[in-house]
Amino acid sequence: MKFLKKVMLVNAISSGATGLILLVFAPLVADLFGTSAIIAVEGTGLFLLCFAALVLFEALKNPMRPAWVNLIIVLDISWVLISVLVIVFQLFHLSLLGYALIGAVALWVAAMAYLQSQGLKQLSMA
Repeated sequence: MKFLKKVMLVNAISSGATGLILLVFAPLVADLFGTSAIIAVEGTGLFLLCFAALVLFEALKNPMRPAWVNLIIVLDISWVLISVLVIVFQLFHLSLLGYALIGAVALWVAAMAYLQSQGLKQLSMA
């Protein structure tokens, strides 16, 4: 259970930090992404802050609830799949840097989903 808790705390911190950066620096991020849609950047930041709160709440729960951990994993996988669609179909006409950053974040989120699923397996075996 310690492994899963640590991974979820890392997920919560990284999601929260990213959300905060997107909210505080929305105009700069929008410019880097080559878009004028500042509200979309802010909306993504707000979503990530809410997601981080959910992950943190579950990570601090004792015992953690497998159904909620599964929901978090599904949300992470959904993020990755949507990111792949945005990159492959070059949706929203973003800059090359924007697509690269989306890809980098998607790789990180995929790692979180994988590690959380491994931690959940350990939890179910205990």
